[in-house]
Amino acid sequence: MSGRNSAVTRTTRETDVRATVALEGSGRCDVSTGIAFLDHMLAALAMHGRLDLELTCRGDLEVDDHHTVEDCAIALGTAIDQALGDRNGIRRFGSAYAPLDEALARAVIDLSGRGYCRSELGLRRERVGQLSCENVSHFFLTLAAAMRATVHMDVLVGENDHHKIEASFKALALALRAAVAIEGNALPSTKGVL
Repeated sequence: MSGRNSAVTRTTRETDVRATVALEGSGRCDVSTGIAFLDHMLAALAMHGRLDLELTCRGDLEVDDHHTVEDCAIALGTAIDQALGDRNGIRRFGSAYAPLDEALARAVIDLSGRGYCRSELGLRRERVGQLSCENVSHFFLTLAAAMRATVHMDVLVGENDHHKIEASFKALALALRAAVAIEGNALPSTKGVL
């Protein structure tokens, strides 16, 4: 299937976000959020998830990074949700581990149609670059809600917050890549609906 792509625009008083996603991609990424570390994490998500991703955001970074992080997650999650269409034939479930040096992260995803996220990242720093560490879990929560997925994220071990965050994004990318894979044409639900 080559038609699983979507474009989303989200404009508020706080941000202006444009996101384009192709689920059958090569990992191509063109991202500019105004938060360099978030750009780096989204590039990792695209590369390891094999998504083609374009995302730009003009946000009120003079206030702080919260609105930009949240609205980028909403736009990206909405684009993924729309690209999934009716979700017929998807594997639905995905899980993955990703290490980065001393850090090891686990991500488990269910493209269930129900948005929920639990994350235990064990971050200690206030920020990495311009990204507030409290907004990393918020990004995952907001992304899960917008793409209507259940997500569990854990950093199992690690010392360096940069490594923990990057391992988490990579684990999520690998789990998402598995979950969106096409395995047939039936809806993967005993309820008959996702």
